[in-house]
Amino acid sequence: MRHRHRMFEDEDYEREMADRTLLSRLLSIVWNYRNRFILSVAVVSSGSVLGVIQPLLLKMAIDQYLTPAAEGAVDPSVAFVGLLWIGGGYVALAVSSYFLSFARTYLMNWIGHSVMRDLRNRMFGHLQKMSRSFYDKSEIGTLMSKVTSDVETMYEVLATGIVERISDFLRLGLILIVMFTINVRLTLYCLVTIPLLLAVALGFKEIARRAYRRTRTKIAGVMSNLQESISGVRVAQSFSREDKNAEEFDQANVENLKANVYAAQVFSVFFPLISIVGSIGMAILYYFGAQAVISNEITLGVLVAFTAYVMQFFHPIMGLTMFYNSLQSAFAASERIFTLLDNDPDVVEKKGAIRIEEIKGVLDFEDVTFGYVPGQNVLENFSLHVEEGERLAIVGPTGAGKSTVMNLIVRFYDVDSGKVKVDGHDLRDLSLDTLRNNMAIVLQDTVLFSGTIRDNIRFGRPEASDAEVEEAAKMVGAHEFIERLPAGYDTMVRERGSNLSVGQRQLVSFARALLVNPPILLLDEATSSVDPYTELVIQTALEKLLENRTSVVIAHRLSTVRNADRIVVMDEGKIVEEGSHEELISRDGMYRRLCEMQLMARQEQSTPESSGS
Repeated sequence: MRHRHRMFEDEDYEREMADRTLLSRLLSIVWNYRNRFILSVAVVSSGSVLGVIQPLLLKMAIDQYLTPAAEGAVDPSVAFVGLLWIGGGYVALAVSSYFLSFARTYLMNWIGHSVMRDLRNRMFGHLQKMSRSFYDKSEIGTLMSKVTSDVETMYEVLATGIVERISDFLRLGLILIVMFTINVRLTLYCLVTIPLLLAVALGFKEIARRAYRRTRTKIAGVMSNLQESISGVRVAQSFSREDKNAEEFDQANVENLKANVYAAQVFSVFFPLISIVGSIGMAILYYFGAQAVISNEITLGVLVAFTAYVMQFFHPIMGLTMFYNSLQSAFAASERIFTLLDNDPDVVEKKGAIRIEEIKGVLDFEDVTFGYVPGQNVLENFSLHVEEGERLAIVGPTGAGKSTVMNLIVRFYDVDSGKVKVDGHDLRDLSLDTLRNNMAIVLQDTVLFSGTIRDNIRFGRPEASDAEVEEAAKMVGAHEFIERLPAGYDTMVRERGSNLSVGQRQLVSFARALLVNPPILLLDEATSSVDPYTELVIQTALEKLLENRTSVVIAHRLSTVRNADRIVVMDEGKIVEEGSHEELISRDGMYRRLCEMQLMARQEQSTPESSGS
């Protein structure tokens, strides 16, 4: 587990993107909602203007009414009326600020959630198009973390941060203009602390960046551990690994805790330092401002207004400081998101790819060399021809390259050299839709999706009628068991079909393939996990399924390939034998030895039952 978490950290540090690049890409996403974004900027900016007006009203109240009234220069009743008007102005500003705040909150949250939706849709669509090689190297938990947790982390920045910070810069500019207009020297005194503020911010920049990137990698480790442990819980229980798995999950959780505590420590040091710098600025203002008031260089109202402006001045700076920390977290998350989105699939559809409505089903491998890892070829100079409508069976020991042949036919991977053809066309010249719409594949590990059995059968043909769904189920022998279920075809399938037996799931997958009615059918160990009775049912279903179509069948159980037109025996990526079942049995080759080994294994399995009966 330690090694896996280290891998996550290395991945992030090797793929760093500049802050400017990340911010530019984030803004380009937000810009898709430019109308509401501009409106929210206008709303927030209006609030900033109202905030700058308030100290001017306070200065007016002190200098034009309170001080003159105290000195007897203005009649108290006149001062009272003037103060009422100023108070009314404050109330009007407060009411206006309320409505602006409501509009700001609505607009920014709408933008934030919309961007999150777009990002998740974009990431999901991208993941759907990624090649099998990508998933060979990726952990599902890490991908889930990117789509959920990382996108969620960006919400605060997208929903409030960017617009608020635009407002902060505007407010700072307005405050400086007003302060310089009122008194230049006092304004310069107040700006003495700016270099100190910049020094503090720059000093913590890289520390905060690393801290928040670390939090993202650690939560990915937690989610990856969780996903792996839940999906493999039955295996863990069978080996009594519950306690050990709990220890490893706790370790991942502790690392996540340490990363977040460290990030909080960085923030807890940063924020008070800004407050201290702000207090220093206030002290400088009071020292020089009090002297100016005593020497009649400025009025008391000016000093009070400056006090309010300095407080307002440091408020957006504090906001920018907090935003900086949130931005580092968002950058760490967005770096991982954009790294995923920038990862192009290995298998891509070429420009101007050929589109054919229906293919006949002639397959050819021409001097194909392929390996999942560079330098480690699984197939080398491999050639094979499959006629239209032919039933081809591929057998051989584990690791012989059987499933690789299947993967290349579906174009889950591209060959390193040579060609794989269908109807004379190189697969790389055909559109992916043309290829995969004319093929169906049934795997050993049947995947069913949440929904009804009916929905799972029509997965490849969503437009199929209920009658067509039921007819497909009848043809493969699935109708009988489906009808016995409480809700029949409307029975809800639990995750991965856990409420159905292995054989039932396989029959549903057969019905799903038959409903598509493809010219090419691929079966990869489709009967290896079922009991002998279900295998007999499936054998009958296979006859219907394989009828009038090109089929490639991979099977460990040689009884399922006896009726094949041709059997190809593979070993170490090469074809070592081929012929019919009778022809291969008559030879003293690998196929005969495989049959003898399976026969002996079945006899050994039946011996305890015979002795006990």
